[in-house]
Amino acid sequence: MLPDFSTADAMTVLGHALTTYGQDAAIAFSGAEDVLLIEYATQLGLPFRVFCLDTGRLHPETYRYLAEVEAHYHLHIEICFPEAVLVERLVRAKGLFSFLQDGHAECCGVRKVEPLRRQLAGLRAWITGQRRDQSPTRGTVPKAQVDPTFRGQGGGELMKFNPLAETSRDDVWLAIRALGVPYNPLHERGFVSIGCEPCTRPVLPGQHEREGRWWWEEGTKKECGLHAGNVPAGH
Repeated sequence: MLPDFSTADAMTVLGHALTTYGQDAAIAFSGAEDVLLIEYATQLGLPFRVFCLDTGRLHPETYRYLAEVEAHYHLHIEICFPEAVLVERLVRAKGLFSFLQDGHAECCGVRKVEPLRRQLAGLRAWITGQRRDQSPTRGTVPKAQVDPTFRGQGGGELMKFNPLAETSRDDVWLAIRALGVPYNPLHERGFVSIGCEPCTRPVLPGQHEREGRWWWEEGTKKECGLHAGNVPAGH
């Protein structure tokens, strides 16, 4: 049974995950929230693992940022790649930009969801930087849950921790600046939520941060499948 994290801060939730699951837990890394989790894990002084999905279509700045984070924290990020044969099959059949007509689900399924599924199959818990104020599909994200989408070691139950669920974007950036945490230089060019290069663009003042992701689709569809369990039934 999960502890009551209703009043727990991010460090408490993160510390519980790392203490309880050890090397069978890992932080999923891609952006500002995730690197803050790495900073917190470092401060806790507990061993931890980090993995990142390389879709093959990330921004050049993101690849350099990955190396910067590894050097800054003296850690190794486990890079997860999609199955080459699946990527080749999709591109040969539909080209490099099929998502503009067909929606992003198929491409993300090949480049993100499939490698994530393989990575999580070796874990008992994973830790994400999801925040409730990121998008309509994340408005009820809990700080801890049994993952409703993926399975863990041996096909068993997988725990999912979202320590920053209640944290605002402003508070994330206050912490990043105060602690001297490295961040992707794309943030200085108007990118708030950073994903693959073809599907991510800067947002204008007043726009919500997820409007820069898959901007040609509805706001309730701005998930790639990594957190499909966030989406309420019927969406």
